[in-house]
Amino acid sequence: MGRKKPGNVIILKEGLEQAEKNGYALGSFSPRYTPMIAPVLRAGQKAQSPLIVQISSKELVRYEITPKEFADEFYEMIKSEMITVPVMLHLDHTKEMAVIRDAIEAGFTSVMIDASEKPLEENISASAEAAAYAHCHGVSVEAELGMIGTTDFVETDKDEELYTDPLEALRFVRDTKVDALAVSCGTAHGVYMVKQPRIDYDRLQSIRKLTPVHLVLHGGSGVPAEMIRRAITLPGGGVSKVNIATDLELAFLGALGRSERMTNEECRLLSPEDLEKGRAAVEAVVSDKIANFLGSSGKAAFESIDWSEG
Repeated sequence: MGRKKPGNVIILKEGLEQAEKNGYALGSFSPRYTPMIAPVLRAGQKAQSPLIVQISSKELVRYEITPKEFADEFYEMIKSEMITVPVMLHLDHTKEMAVIRDAIEAGFTSVMIDASEKPLEENISASAEAAAYAHCHGVSVEAELGMIGTTDFVETDKDEELYTDPLEALRFVRDTKVDALAVSCGTAHGVYMVKQPRIDYDRLQSIRKLTPVHLVLHGGSGVPAEMIRRAITLPGGGVSKVNIATDLELAFLGALGRSERMTNEECRLLSPEDLEKGRAAVEAVVSDKIANFLGSSGKAAFESIDWSEG
């Protein structure tokens, strides 16, 4: 079932294990437009950094893309750009099993079930169902406990925040068997304007002390580098995956002198000159995050994986 994947396209669980072991975080970059996948991958290749390319269920709808279209472009760029660093294809915030099934069929190597707005028991049930299905298909699963606020409503519907409870996290991970947990500890999706980013490091450490699951920080755009670095390098294991979406789109639109987002088709129909401008801006942002936020430069060589396969 599904497509044959090159040897350097791995599941999220493998990537997170290496990130935590070696003291860096995986950047999970959302290009939002399929023509912007290539510059994300290029930046990772040039920096010899593993990374994740992602898109959320709401982004698929908003930018009018199917999981298959996004995956097809990802795998085509892996081939045409001769990408050899470890990469993952991730479906971000998703509430419907149908979308998760479509993404897995299309070749995504990890999926995120987001039932965080539901009561704890229902969140556990939905997340466990998604994890069981994904694991049967050799795919990693991320879930969310607590509620992460937002400022632009592209990825989530509510600007409501509920910090993750460490004891609930212990039970949640045990009962769902998810591979990664997005936690609410002060960051928000979107652009920080009135509200300023903060990270509750004590909460992160408490969660990590109680559970072996890898932690994910959503809302990485706009958070100062020193805050991110501290969250990644917490004693005993900190954050191993940082989501970055808004910064990429702002750079892309800014390079074109635009402020209004477009559909994926409108992006594809841009002139070659405009596309190149946008790609250069996106690549520059990804390169900066890899070097200055994530600490993942030069971390592409995993001892346990033969990257010559495929």
